[in-house]
Amino acid sequence: MASSIAAGSWRNCHEICVVRRGSHGKESDCAIWRYLEGPDGDQIIAVIGLLDLYGPTIYPEHLQTAEERYRWAVDDLGKKVNQQRFRMFFAVHEVEAWLLSRPDLFPLDVANKFPGKVQHPEEVDFDLPPAKLLDQLYNHYLKRDYKKVVFGSNFFNSLDPNIVYQKCPHFEEMMDELLKLARLAGF
Repeated sequence: MASSIAAGSWRNCHEICVVRRGSHGKESDCAIWRYLEGPDGDQIIAVIGLLDLYGPTIYPEHLQTAEERYRWAVDDLGKKVNQQRFRMFFAVHEVEAWLLSRPDLFPLDVANKFPGKVQHPEEVDFDLPPAKLLDQLYNHYLKRDYKKVVFGSNFFNSLDPNIVYQKCPHFEEMMDELLKLARLAGF
């Protein structure tokens, strides 16, 4: 990465992400157009969509690998929205993969039991995606559930985006595109 990602940029990235959780299709498309064609539309650099790759059921059955599903979904949603300032990204397999880039964030009893593929967090797969892996480890070793919203929020505040960038190629691709958009807009 040409320049490191500032921690402040990470925490404030929601300011340019104007598409919120919504259903695939018309609702999301309408929100995108509403922002881009609204009174402040000329001030918007881009509208960013971010979903977990694991979970949505939009993929054709013949697509089985994460990379096949990722490329197809980015292309498919991009074509449906058909807006030059729209960018679609997916967290592979879930945003919790980004958390796995920092095993030291987790209690030792959990972190010590991470499988080897956690060294490459995006390889934690569809069979046992990151959130399910964390829940399984928390239940087995700490005798409590992994609370995605509560624990995840705390962990994200301690997450170093530069480490995620080094360990998660799809995150790297997303950040490079966001930084490129910001540079083109004069930031």
